[in-house]
Amino acid sequence: MKFIDYKIYTGKENMQIDSDILESCTKNNTVEPVFRLYGWKPACVSLGRNQDSQFINNELLSKNGIDIVRRLTGGRALLHDMELTYSYVTPASIIPNGENITASYEFISQIWIDIFKEIDINLTIGGLPRYISHNNYCMSLSTGADLCWNGKKFIGSAQCRKNGYILQHGSILIDYNKELIEEIFRENTDFSKIVTLKEIDNSITINDIVNLCKNHFRDIIL
Repeated sequence: MKFIDYKIYTGKENMQIDSDILESCTKNNTVEPVFRLYGWKPACVSLGRNQDSQFINNELLSKNGIDIVRRLTGGRALLHDMELTYSYVTPASIIPNGENITASYEFISQIWIDIFKEIDINLTIGGLPRYISHNNYCMSLSTGADLCWNGKKFIGSAQCRKNGYILQHGSILIDYNKELIEEIFRENTDFSKIVTLKEIDNSITINDIVNLCKNHFRDIIL
């Protein structure tokens, strides 16, 4: 496992770094997974690979100095602000049944389940929605790609695949501005289905999670 320590970049830089890691791995047939932690400055909206952007309040983004980028991965829009983001690039072949999308999500999600278990935060893999939601904000919908705490979505993730490699990245909510989210995405959001780290345990910081990851990966050999 190659671990890339936490650092803050612009949205454009973050998406380019993830893309560059994926390209490098596919070009060099890298066997070792790459795990990266990062933040965003300024705050940034990311759109899913094929998502329409007409719903975005661009005037509000400009007024608040919020960037906008498009991800390599699918899914719906996110506001990246008070969060810790991760990316994980790996050959699908080293994951048991890695060609199966559900199996790969479960394998990578288990990393976070194990990490948070070390501080007595028990996470579970999200379930498929009972109906199709038309909400634009990604965190308002929980699927098998996500991790929940007490039934509420906490970590939202998405994937893309290229030449036998998987890029998965996701957002760990530390806190959020509910009013700003609703204004940006021009919709009412049911925040009762979402939970932040601040709500779970206000004493835990981003640095605490980064250090947990460092200690966790120190003992992993793949």
